[in-house]
Amino acid sequence: MLATLTSKGQVTLPKEIRDALNLSSGAKLDFALQPDGSVTVRPMKNSLSSLFGILKRPGGKAYTIAEQKESVGRALAEKDDRIRRESAKKRAT
Repeated sequence: MLATLTSKGQVTLPKEIRDALNLSSGAKLDFALQPDGSVTVRPMKNSLSSLFGILKRPGGKAYTIAEQKESVGRALAEKDDRIRRESAKKRAT
């Protein structure tokens, strides 16, 4: 497969390659120059450490693990209650 280098040094990966590597816009690629002059390209996989801090909002409160567990438990209980009410309503009709 051929691709053309633009004046800005950009290359569009052929769709077949993007599909085969499951790449989408914003994907990170790792380029390595080999001793024989060839280039290898590998998609970078997200690691857990790369996700650190993505949900933090400036000025936002940091919650403890206990607070997070309590919040999740409360949300699950509310969802369970809602599902039970809807199910009971359906049985009544």
